[in-house]
Amino acid sequence: MTAQATNITAAPTLVRRLRFRVPLLVAFGLGWLGLMVFTAVFADVIRPYDVTQMDLSARLVGPLSPGHLLGTDELGRDVLSRLIQSIRVSLVIAFGATLLSAFFGTTLGFLAAQFRGTVEHLILVLVDFQAALPFLILSLAVLAFFGSSMTLLVGLMGFYGWERYARISRGLAISAGAQGYASAVVQLGANPSRVYLRHILPNVASTLIVSMTLTFPEIILMESGLSFLGLGVQPPESSLGNMVGFGREYLTRAPWIMLGPAFVIMMTTLSISLVGDWLRDKLDPTIR
Repeated sequence: MTAQATNITAAPTLVRRLRFRVPLLVAFGLGWLGLMVFTAVFADVIRPYDVTQMDLSARLVGPLSPGHLLGTDELGRDVLSRLIQSIRVSLVIAFGATLLSAFFGTTLGFLAAQFRGTVEHLILVLVDFQAALPFLILSLAVLAFFGSSMTLLVGLMGFYGWERYARISRGLAISAGAQGYASAVVQLGANPSRVYLRHILPNVASTLIVSMTLTFPEIILMESGLSFLGLGVQPPESSLGNMVGFGREYLTRAPWIMLGPAFVIMMTTLSISLVGDWLRDKLDPTIR
């Protein structure tokens, strides 16, 4: 009886601890991101219609109509089905581009920390050049010249923000190399790749993860802007920015075409920013 009472008392205590540990807005952000990931993974299952299925007799039907929860667009396509597919496409592009950017920037940062002198100077020049170059103008030029494809779009977005990872990883690697554990591993005969991958990278991973949460929403907004201008994801494929771009022409007659994807973009970027700030506060020992 006493043990049972103890368990009953301990349960609310644990709930209170978790509630204080995760702020309400952060919990909402985590829930929204979980919903977006679930939607992207199971899009083919939960999508009521095919994204290209048209019904010209049901053009511009409003939300909450029979068979069309979020209405239809100018071609009679179900807005909810296209929104679900757009979430998948936009998240795949943003996730792949964020990983490419983090890998490329971190690699160059470690190379600059390892090979000082000319190599470091060259990498820092590239970092400054990338930071000074308007990425949107570069993207527009590349996509206009080579055409738009999913592979090219992901690769192009992968170059967004890599200079941040390069600067952060270089500074952290130099700082870690000056500490005792890195020098001890080198004196034991470990090669540089083992030192950086097995010892330095795990110690700087928390900072890089927080940087990824800051880059991820920016890539979503960048892809949405390019698709809005018609140089991103091309029909018949659909993305969030693509839907907003096509929906602007019907803003006065059928605002639901644009408001749905615009709301998803806003909530997703806001949720990632909230979670990223919370992770930064939790993982940065200087803020505790």
